[in-house]
Amino acid sequence: MRGLGSLSSRTLRRTLATQSELFSLPENMRSRSPDYGFLVQQLEHVRKILDRPLSYAEKVLYSHLVDVEDALEGKGRTIRGETYLKLNPDRVAMQDASAQMALLQFMTCGMKSTAVPASIHCDHLIVGHDGAESDLQSAIATNKEVFDFLESCGKRYGIQFWGPGSGIIHQIVLENYSVPGLMMLGTDSHTPNAGGLGAIAIGVGGADAVDALTRTPWELKAPKILGVHLKGALQGWTSAKDVITYLAGLLTVRGGTGYIIEYFGEGLQSLPATGMATMCNMGAEVGATTSTFPYTAKMGDYLTATGRGPIAELAERVNKTTGFLQADEGVEYDNVVEIDLSSLEPHINGPFTPDLSTPLSGFGDAVKQNNWPEKLAAGLIGSCTNSSYHDMARAASLVKQAQEKGLKPKVPFFVTPGSDQIRSTITRDGLIPLFESEGATVLANACGPCIGQWQRDDVSKEEPNSILTSYNRNFRARNDGNPNTLNFLTSPDIVTAMSYAGDLTFNPITDSIKLSDGTDFKFDPPTGAELPEQGFQAGLSEFLPAADPQPDESIEIAVSPESDRLALLEPFDAWNGKELSTTVLLKVKGKCTTDHISAAGVWLKYKGHLENISNNTLIGAQNAETDEVNVVYDFDKTPFGIPELMIKWNNENRPWCVVAEHNYGEGSAREHAALSPRFLGGRMILCKSFARIHETNLKKQGILPLTFDNENDYDIVKSCSKLETENLVDMIRKGGNNGGFINLKLTLPNGEVHHIKARHTMSADQVEFFKAGSAINYIGQKAASA
Repeated sequence: MRGLGSLSSRTLRRTLATQSELFSLPENMRSRSPDYGFLVQQLEHVRKILDRPLSYAEKVLYSHLVDVEDALEGKGRTIRGETYLKLNPDRVAMQDASAQMALLQFMTCGMKSTAVPASIHCDHLIVGHDGAESDLQSAIATNKEVFDFLESCGKRYGIQFWGPGSGIIHQIVLENYSVPGLMMLGTDSHTPNAGGLGAIAIGVGGADAVDALTRTPWELKAPKILGVHLKGALQGWTSAKDVITYLAGLLTVRGGTGYIIEYFGEGLQSLPATGMATMCNMGAEVGATTSTFPYTAKMGDYLTATGRGPIAELAERVNKTTGFLQADEGVEYDNVVEIDLSSLEPHINGPFTPDLSTPLSGFGDAVKQNNWPEKLAAGLIGSCTNSSYHDMARAASLVKQAQEKGLKPKVPFFVTPGSDQIRSTITRDGLIPLFESEGATVLANACGPCIGQWQRDDVSKEEPNSILTSYNRNFRARNDGNPNTLNFLTSPDIVTAMSYAGDLTFNPITDSIKLSDGTDFKFDPPTGAELPEQGFQAGLSEFLPAADPQPDESIEIAVSPESDRLALLEPFDAWNGKELSTTVLLKVKGKCTTDHISAAGVWLKYKGHLENISNNTLIGAQNAETDEVNVVYDFDKTPFGIPELMIKWNNENRPWCVVAEHNYGEGSAREHAALSPRFLGGRMILCKSFARIHETNLKKQGILPLTFDNENDYDIVKSCSKLETENLVDMIRKGGNNGGFINLKLTLPNGEVHHIKARHTMSADQVEFFKAGSAINYIGQKAASA
């Protein structure tokens, strides 16, 4: 292993044995913790090379390098934002919607088991409507084929399977797998939730997950580090959710791109681990690679409460002995933001974007000024962002105050527990009965309305209405398919209190509610225990997977050729060795998220069937030339739906490209937003800027992602133009190291020619993916030749 310099592999093994004695764990905990001994030794080598103070995020990242010397030697201070890192993550987590394609790709690699611990979580395919029991039964009946496929993959390859009803992936990861110093990949953009326990957890597409599952070095451009200095302590109505909603307003949805957000300062000590997870979760909304916290005593408390006391003790010992789980004294961040928790007030973000942040004191005025519907239509608490015991306890304290005064919520009120363990615990402690006594609908332990799995009966599909949620994302039509639903993001506390008023202009800190006897009622600030006094109560035993499942080659993974839900994959064609010649199919106007590129909702059922789900490709995109949504025009001006023209041009062997504006592919780690365009003949995306995960996903599927060097060139491009590369062959020959530019020849429909300069970020490995046709093709070729 070159990464340890002159040490021989024999010496390395002997040294690791010594480290393991110092940092030992019980047998049943070893698969749930990184090898601290190995990571500490890696860090020692990193220190010798870099010889400078390190941030906590850097310590975790660099200690997971495949080859420390090759990655860092001679790089000095040019690593952050410049150097590509090849990493070996410790674990992979997959949610059911994205796990289908990840596992279909993994199956093509021919391995008998995964190379690292992994888990599958069935949380995305459950529609919220009537309540937990009936919704769960309906979901199991509707998605049986998919759940059976995922469970059989788990048994075949030794992957832990958390079935429908067990909980939301991020809550289960926090309760079972996330620990300080862990590096994890997850096939969901909110994987950074695990940073609440000091992990470096990164949302990726399925092909990236396959890298980790096969122990293929996973590549990441070293992020810059944004330090967020927290001072003071949260007061009264203000919660951890308000820290990140406020920060989102400062940074915008693009402000964290290329950064890891690392929190530090004295304010950390008062934050519960689950509150830190909330902040990390919503770091995805500012485009950050991930977010994380150094080790705190509150992390140890949570680890112990969730049955991982030995890991808590070990983490404490590792940190005291080596300082591994905290930033070095004197570390320099690339940027620093200061937040005084003591003076922070609650914030409400939205509508239609998670970075439109308004302090509660000014929200009522904003509602009136913007003519947002003042009447509240629904209040929803829970989701992966805010479904902890602490969240539920604080909300319950407000419900209890209202109940004592004879008040009921004035709007439909929905509660989503994050896991069966949370549900069982808050049922035992009387919180679920309290919510239900006030008319709340308690939904299944699943994503539900947060990701568009919400069947609403209270408003029509086109009716303008306002909802308050404790969710993380609020793009247009995301929750219920209604483009006129305005979703405002805030804490469970504010959602709960305002549900009793039914009015968006109500401020629970200053305003009162008129009671039937004519008196006024004013809420006291919410309170609630961070952890249950009686400990967590385990959920239903049938939800709990084997602690260390072993692969079973006798398990048959059957995919019916007649299935409309699942289909085995055919490899994409390899690059032909020539310059790309494409036709502009669509010029996109404005925000184009992965919801626009690969819609969720009813389309989730096709996540395992690439051909069927590709019929939704870019149906939410707005045509910049006509302002129409899902309408494009062929050469003869015949109108088509966007995927229909893609299919037509693909059948005509006409490679196409899309031109777009800023932050293209913002939002979910939705691999189909790259798979479907490639399947339908797309070969290039040219835009002003990309969201990180989507740009990587495009590279993994053999699509060339480029950004305008001069953003004004976007204005020149027209649909049905020919867009050709002029130095792609040279860039490929140089392994991506050609200065970072691709020259393009643009021929407009009228024959006018322009030459455009574009930027690329292709690394040597990503060039190999492009040449092979996809990353999976490349991995398969390497496996076949090994």
